[in-house]
Amino acid sequence: MIGALIMIFSILWVYQSAVRGKVSNPIIWVIGCVAVFFASQTLLIWGSVDILESLRGGEADANYERDLMSVGDRKNMGGFQGAKGTFISVFMELMPPMVGFLVIAVIRSKFMLKESLSIGNLFGGLKEMFQSIKQSFKVPE
Repeated sequence: MIGALIMIFSILWVYQSAVRGKVSNPIIWVIGCVAVFFASQTLLIWGSVDILESLRGGEADANYERDLMSVGDRKNMGGFQGAKGTFISVFMELMPPMVGFLVIAVIRSKFMLKESLSIGNLFGGLKEMFQSIKQSFKVPE
């Protein structure tokens, strides 16, 4: 859910930047950024799952699968406990969409708008995007 919201805002940002920067074929840039976002998200989610499973020790053993006649659940409720576990879980949840956003920011700045890589150029236009979204909800009197 969080990744979907970040992707939607990122794609709106790329489209508005392309239109304001008078870039030819803004739709092609949007489609390319969507593909890059999905690819980076997929790779990072696969990596996150592997990292989490190696940290948790998710190897199946004799107690993992239960018999068909037994009542109860599988004994795989180990998970992460405490503040460390909460931090790892939140980080692994938020890392893929944030990295996807940063990759799109670099593509937008370096290749689409042909600007140098700086903090101002990477995140430029976000404020205007949110202001235009806010303006779209106002009802004319």
